[in-house]
Amino acid sequence: MDVDDLEPRKQRPKPKDLESLGVEELEEYLAELEAEAQRVRDKIAAKKSYLSGADSLFKS
Repeated sequence: MDVDDLEPRKQRPKPKDLESLGVEELEEYLAELEAEAQRVRDKIAAKKSYLSGADSLFKS
């Protein structure tokens, strides 16, 4: 048995109910999602850059 098997798994949050939102609220929500997606893309790029730098340092 692995220790990870004993840890509770994180549950994904339920999708937001979009039916109750108006057009303006939906547009605001979409802008928030796009900003979060960009933040994630920036973090991925930073980590890839860091890993690339580390790889080139150790391959020398």
